[in-house]
Amino acid sequence: MTQGPFLYDDDPAPLHTGTPRNHNKLLVLIFGGTVLLGVLMVALMPVFKGSGEDQARQVAGVFAAALSQGDLETSHGLLCDAERARVAPDDLAGEYLQPGDPQVVGSRGSEVDGEPVQLVDVRWDDGGAVTTTTLTVVPEGGTKVCGTSTAG
Repeated sequence: MTQGPFLYDDDPAPLHTGTPRNHNKLLVLIFGGTVLLGVLMVALMPVFKGSGEDQARQVAGVFAAALSQGDLETSHGLLCDAERARVAPDDLAGEYLQPGDPQVVGSRGSEVDGEPVQLVDVRWDDGGAVTTTTLTVVPEGGTKVCGTSTAG
C-alpha cells in the first residue's frame, strides 16, 4: 500500500468491501429485451410500411400519374430491372400510357413464374372514353412495375 501522509488519519479503505454480485439476470434481461424489440419491429412493419397490396397500389398510382404528366424519369425508375432494360425512357409512353387521367381502382394478388405479384387495375378516363389497364407489380428491391395489359 501507499505510504502517508493521508487526508484522513486512517489508511485508505478498500473500495470493494462486500461480496461480489452475479449480474447474469441483467444480461438475460438486456438480451431478452433486444429479442423482444426485434420481434415487435418485424410484427409491426406492415403497420408502418403498409401491406404488399397497399404498396403495390401506391407505386402503381405514382407510376401512372408520373407517366400521364410526362415525368419519364420517375416512371422509368419505378420499373423492374427487366422492363427497364427492355423499354427505353423515350418508349415508355408508347408501352404504358393511355389517354386520360389515371386512377387506381383495384388490385389482387397473383403469381407469375411461381413468384408473388400484385395485379393493379388502373382506369384511364378520357372525357368518357374509359380504358382499363392492369399493371403487374413485383417486390424487387422495393415495389416495382413489371408489365402491363389492356383490359378494354
